[in-house]
Amino acid sequence: QVQLVESGGGLVQTGGSLRLSCAASGRTGSMYAMAWFRQAPGKEREFVARISSTGGVSRYTDSVKGRFTITRENAKNTVFLQMNSLQPEDTAVYYCAVDLNGCAGPDCYRGTTYDYWGQGTQVTVSS
Repeated sequence: QVQLVESGGGLVQTGGSLRLSCAASGRTGSMYAMAWFRQAPGKEREFVARISSTGGVSRYTDSVKGRFTITRENAKNTVFLQMNSLQPEDTAVYYCAVDLNGCAGPDCYRGTTYDYWGQGTQVTVSS
């Protein structure tokens, strides 16, 4: 099993920044691709960003490209999401997740691809 614990959420004004962290433990989290998803009230969970096991490849949903950056520090089994220029529509609970089996194409953007999830951290952007 892999345990994931997110942190770093909070309340920020429009245009502000936050850095989310996801610490992995248990089955070696650093060997696998990881991702961030988010779920806003009344909406479905949506893909935000994904990073390969080595950190060499990352993907983003269009709405966050140029504003969010996903990175990882494998020595600490931690994945980060740096969020800049935050907007009210970024308000959501943010979850990290680990992909133990790999994916291809659009499957990488689907929540069902991921095997373990954290408990989530709330991000609220005030206007």
